[in-house]
Amino acid sequence: MLETSARLLRLLSLLQARRDWPGADLAERLDVSERTVRRDVDRLRELGYPVNATRGTDGGYRLGAGAVMPPLLLDDDEAVAVAVGLRSAAAGGAVAGIEETSVRALAKLEQVLPSRLRHRVNSLQTYTEPVPPDHPGPVVEPAVLSALAAACRDRERLRFDYRGHDGSTSVRAVEPYRLVSWGRRWYLVAWDVDRSDWRTFRVDRVQPRTPNGPRFPPRDPPEGGAAAYVARGASAAAWRYHARVLVHAPAEVVTERINPAVGVVEAVDERTCLLHTGADSPNTLAVYLGLLDLDFEVTEPPELVEHLRTLTARYAGAVAACPPA
Repeated sequence: MLETSARLLRLLSLLQARRDWPGADLAERLDVSERTVRRDVDRLRELGYPVNATRGTDGGYRLGAGAVMPPLLLDDDEAVAVAVGLRSAAAGGAVAGIEETSVRALAKLEQVLPSRLRHRVNSLQTYTEPVPPDHPGPVVEPAVLSALAAACRDRERLRFDYRGHDGSTSVRAVEPYRLVSWGRRWYLVAWDVDRSDWRTFRVDRVQPRTPNGPRFPPRDPPEGGAAAYVARGASAAAWRYHARVLVHAPAEVVTERINPAVGVVEAVDERTCLLHTGADSPNTLAVYLGLLDLDFEVTEPPELVEHLRTLTARYAGAVAACPPA
C-alpha cells in the first residue's frame, strides 16, 4: 500500500486523467478501501483541489474547476510536449498576444523539469530550425479561440459577426462542431442554421456575440471529418481551374494517392472513379494527374486538355529516336 503522500499524488493523477471516477474504481486502483478514498479526497480539498462528489449507486468523483489553478501532474511525455508547445508559442504563431505568457510558463516548467527531460527538450530546440513563413499570417485572439472551443464542447449555438473576404459583414447563427488548424490559419466547422448546411469560417474573421444560444443535439459530421472538409473547401475556393477526371482505378486506390486538399474522389463502379480536383494552372493540374501513375480521361477544362496534348507531343518527341524496348 502506498504511503499517504504518495497515494494523494496518485489519486490526483487519476482524477486529472479522466473526467469521472466511481469510488470503487479509485479504491481498486489505489489498493485501499472506499472509506480511505473519501478521506484522501477530503485532504485534496483541504489543499485547494475542487473535487466534486455525487452520491448514489452511480456516484463518484470529478476534479472540478477552482478559483485558483492547482498544480498539475504530468508524465514525462506530457511534460516534454507542453515544453515544446510553449517554446513554439513563444516564438510567435497564429494566436495573438501569447508570446510573453508562453515564456513565463516555459520558465516555470523548465525550472522543475528533471535533467533527463530538460536534455530532451533542449536537444529538440537546438537541432530544429523552422522555415519562416513567406508572409505574416492572420492572427487569432486567444479569447475567441477559447469561446469557440467551449461552444463546440458544450454544443451551444453561437451567433457571431462574420467578415467575408470582400470585407462585408453578416450575422451568422451556427451549431459549432470543430476547430481546425491548418498552417497558420484557424477554421471553425459548423452547421449553419439559416442555410441548413455545413460551413467553414475563418476564425480571424469571427467576432462572437454573447451570450451563447441554447444547447443542440449532435448531428452527423461532414463527410470525411472536419479537417478533410476544411481542406476541400479552402482549396476549391482558391482554385482557378477546376477539372473532372475519370480515373481507371477503384476509388479506394485513388483516395490513397490524393490528399484531401488536392481533390475529392467519387466512385463510379468497382473499376473507375471520378476525381474532382483543381489548381492555379493547367501545368499544376497535369503534375497532380501524372503523380497518380494511373490511366485517366480528361474532358475539361479546355486549358488542361490542350496542355496535356502539348505534353503528349513533347514526351513523344523526347523518345522518338529511341527504339522500342
